[in-house]
Amino acid sequence: MGEELTWVAILASLAMGLAGACLFVFAVKKDYFRDLEDVKYQVFWSDVEELVDRPTEQQTNDSEPSRN
Repeated sequence: MGEELTWVAILASLAMGLAGACLFVFAVKKDYFRDLEDVKYQVFWSDVEELVDRPTEQQTNDSEPSRN
């Protein structure tokens, strides 16, 4: 009984490893890893623009602790 479960676990782990490797190869072939640095900066600058576009009154209210 224990030996059967060991083989099932080994086969399951090999199948998951093979699936992960296949997904990686698929992503590389579809060029999903292109321009990763650009995406990082797009997210950063969108956050900065959000802070700049917010009215100053709302910014000061957000930074003050509530006095209740």
